[in-house]
Amino acid sequence: MLYLDNAATTPVRREALEAMIPYLTTEFGNPSSHHTFGERAAAVLADARAAVARILGMRPSDVVFTSGGTEANNLAVKGIAIGARLAHPAGSARDAHHIITTPVEHESILASVDYLRRVHDFAVTELPVDAVGRVDPGDLETALRDETALVTLGYANNEIGTIQDVPALAAIARARRVPIHVDAVQAAGWLDLSAATLGVDAISIAGHKVGAPPGTGALAVRGRVPLEPVLHGGGQERGRRSGTESVAGAVALATALTLAEAERAEASARVAGFRDAFIARVLDAVPAARLTGDPVHRLPGTASFTFAGTSGEAVLLELERRGIVSSSGSACAAGSDEPSHVLVAIGVAGEVAQTSVRFTFSARVGTMDGVADARMLGDTVAASVAAVQSAA
Repeated sequence: MLYLDNAATTPVRREALEAMIPYLTTEFGNPSSHHTFGERAAAVLADARAAVARILGMRPSDVVFTSGGTEANNLAVKGIAIGARLAHPAGSARDAHHIITTPVEHESILASVDYLRRVHDFAVTELPVDAVGRVDPGDLETALRDETALVTLGYANNEIGTIQDVPALAAIARARRVPIHVDAVQAAGWLDLSAATLGVDAISIAGHKVGAPPGTGALAVRGRVPLEPVLHGGGQERGRRSGTESVAGAVALATALTLAEAERAEASARVAGFRDAFIARVLDAVPAARLTGDPVHRLPGTASFTFAGTSGEAVLLELERRGIVSSSGSACAAGSDEPSHVLVAIGVAGEVAQTSVRFTFSARVGTMDGVADARMLGDTVAASVAAVQSAA
């Protein structure tokens, strides 16, 4: 069976698994304990934090370990926005009560923003996106207000793979002294994650997208940005995320992320070439196929299509019958009967959005132990779509 749903999750890398095993067995100390076992655990946790910080272009003290991308995004959106409001309450010169996002974000961002709107009376602006899912920096400049507490958006979209011009957007926010957070969960392993290069104030990642186990992740937030915790308790993670840290999880995340970063340049170029050949073959062989997302500014490992006149679920079932596992979009929206909010936001009709299929490749594509023939893969997709059309 060929697994082409790596945007949903990736297999755990053997190196990450081997790195974490000691901290699940013999080295089991609580890093908050003041004895030998605890001190050893704290030292290992500090090393993992420093490794993640190097790749994210932040200081180790800026890194907060979380249970994954959803928690990291919740902490970023709620924590920074409420932190800004506490620093600039109603009646103050800034009165921070406004958030800017886009309609194509991951559910963890959209739901967090909606929570702030419903419970804390934040005003929300959703920037429009074009037909390929990109934000016009000029629209951000227009939307910014004196009371804007946060700009939050995805570095690369989890469904269509479109990459935003984050440095340009961050420069605009920075000029107005408004914090900007990017969800880099899908970008990890493919794009430069350095917050210093991107110019952002906060960045979220999830371990299971780069070969660490599910349940691992991190949020890096510049120390000057007020951050109100979402989880309260013992004050771990410098008071920003209470709860006993998973030392094993942090080690696995640091190991997998370090390996992904070392391989990133070569893997991105190789997989992008495979992706382009695959896209070209599908578009040539399937008259109904339409590529979704930016044809140029897209993740190396993502190829997403609609197949008008079919059922996306039927195409997925036929592909699996032929030995290929892929998806119709975000795994976090699995089971929903509604068309993708991302595709609707970029102007795809609801009935066409429900024909979407997303193929997301691993960094091994194009190697001896990965998928090697883009044309053959495209032909299998074409055969699957034709079979569904003939059965309709």
